[in-house]
This record gives sequence, structure tokens and C-alpha cells, in this order.
Amino acid sequence: MNYKRVLLKLSGEFLAADDGRGYSAEATQSLAAEIARAHATGVEMGIVVGAGNLWRGTRQGMGMDRATADYIGMLATVMNALALQDALEREGLETRVQTALTITEVAEPYIRRRALRHLEKGRVVIFGGGTGNPFFSTDTAAALRGLEIGADAVLMAKNKVDGVYDDDPRKNPNARKFDELTYLDLLAKGLQVMDATAVSLCMEGKLPIVVFDIFQPGALVGIIQGERIGTIIHE
Repeated sequence: MNYKRVLLKLSGEFLAADDGRGYSAEATQSLAAEIARAHATGVEMGIVVGAGNLWRGTRQGMGMDRATADYIGMLATVMNALALQDALEREGLETRVQTALTITEVAEPYIRRRALRHLEKGRVVIFGGGTGNPFFSTDTAAALRGLEIGADAVLMAKNKVDGVYDDDPRKNPNARKFDELTYLDLLAKGLQVMDATAVSLCMEGKLPIVVFDIFQPGALVGIIQGERIGTIIHE
């Protein structure tokens, strides 16, 4: 099926240099160009971006109050959203950043009806600040926003991994790729695609998840146009 509206989930590391930290202008612009090619198909697109290039609460926040560490991570996602916005606008796209945390000087507060209006007008909406609550990942934010905007699917972008495998294909050349899985398969097998809360949300809302390699040429456009690329997770 051709997707009319999607929620694209990106890792913060996609904006970084090879070491996965900070920003790389070249990497960020390359990612923006890939998104622009997909958007040119006419798809309506929301984006949730993580913050692993700037902050990992499980490591850098060790010894810190968990909620405080998570709020720092949420602020880092806003920084990434602004960096991605700049790169997308350099590609000629009209964008809006909406944040779950109120930072009106740099972005709109998240208002669902306003987000829907932006999408209908052909703007790319980047959702920053996670869910706005500690103890929830940006995977969960992606599932939540995907359901709220009525997306046809959550597209989980990976780096040089073209789907879901039964083992790490970068370490095990005999790892087996799954073309499709059910939500329950994903949870039962303990496959680390997205966290269990996010999977449960998608399962309850019957929102498909497509796991793919965003750096595979044409993959994002192909998925949107209905090609079977990566791994699809559904009922």
C-alpha cells in the first residue's frame, strides 16, 4: 500500500559524525536530502528524533535523579529537532517544530490539531521533547505521535541494518532476517527494535511499524510507495 501519512523515527546519531557524537553538517544534510526525496512523493510526514548524539541518560546520567536525566534528554531532542529543521529548510521544505516542553522562543508547543493542519498544508512537523514526561523513551513518543496524527505507519529508521534479525547481523553473518512479524512475536522474542511500551501502544492502536535502513538508496521512498522493504510489524 502507498502510505499517505507517516511518522518517521530517527536516532540522534544520524545527525552525528562517525563516532555518533555531536553534529556533522554533512551527515545532517544528507539525511535531510533523503527525507526531501520522500516528501516529494506527496506523503505527509511527522518526525520524532532521538538525542543519543548529545545525551544518553542511562550512561551520562548515572548517579543523577532519573527524572532529571530524562528532562535533559528531552531538551537535547529539541536541539536535534532544530538542527534537522534547518537542514530540511535548506532542502526547500517547509517545516514546523513542535515540542512537548514549552519553549515558545524556538518552537511551537505541541497542539494536535495544529500539527494536523501543518501536515495537511504539506509541512514536515518535527516533534521534539519526547512525550514531555520522564521515564518514557523517544520510541514511545514516536508511537504516541503516530497514533495522534493518524499515521499509516511508524517508520523506524536504522543505520546499515535493513530490518529485524534474530541476532546482530553486523556480528553474526548467519543472522536471519524477518520480512514480517506480529507485535507479539516482537515482544516474545525480545528483539530490540523499540521499547515494549512503544510496541504495546502500536499494537493497541493497530499501527504498523516498518524497520528499515534509511541509508539504503531509495529505501524510504520505496516504502512510502508501497514496496516491501525492511521488516513490517503488524497484527
